[in-house]
Amino acid sequence: NDTFMNYNYPQVGKAAVELLEAAGLRVVLANGGCCGRPMISKGMLDEASAHARANVDLLYTYAQQGIPIIGCEPSCLLTFRDEYPELVKNDKAQKVAENSYMIDEFLTMLAEKGELRLEFKDVGKKILFHGHCHQKSLVGTDSSLAALRLPPGNEVELINAGCCGMAGSFGYAREHFDVSRQIGERRLLPAARALQQNEVLVASGVSCRHQVRDLAGVGARHPAELLASLLAVRG
Repeated sequence: NDTFMNYNYPQVGKAAVELLEAAGLRVVLANGGCCGRPMISKGMLDEASAHARANVDLLYTYAQQGIPIIGCEPSCLLTFRDEYPELVKNDKAQKVAENSYMIDEFLTMLAEKGELRLEFKDVGKKILFHGHCHQKSLVGTDSSLAALRLPPGNEVELINAGCCGMAGSFGYAREHFDVSRQIGERRLLPAARALQQNEVLVASGVSCRHQVRDLAGVGARHPAELLASLLAVRG
């Protein structure tokens, strides 16, 4: 349960829990601290390392038992996978990294093993998916697209766009605003404004969803939110 989930968008966390519980799993909130990504982005590596060590000590308790660590925000969860082994440099950090998954990765993995017990409604959604930059650079978008195709009848299309332009807090800085808007206007924002009535925009990253809402006036949903809304039986 990352910071954005706890304080800004609890509906994303609730949707994730609903999905995982509908699949027959028991969910425990890890209740760790900040992943350290904001500090890493500002070069505050000593502070980021302290947060990483605290989170590794907490999450290793689960990882050593083979309990998967599931996240919803790419920049947070992928910090466990990419930076933690470098910041902490011990076997615990490596174990945590190996047991950390984006929720769409985890659901797709279960589906590929024939172990996913979820029933979805067939409502024939047309979904446009925008991939988060961290996700695209480290793990790709295939698992997100596969997860969004789990409900029968869904038509899923990857928006051929680069960065949304927000890049964490970059786009909120006055001196970056113009270039942030220009980046978004290359592909993503026009695609958002062109959405048809039967189409929905989905984006994993909170900064991506902010950019689209603020500059195009269009609401985008997290994959977990959309998938939970399509469950055949909701709790």
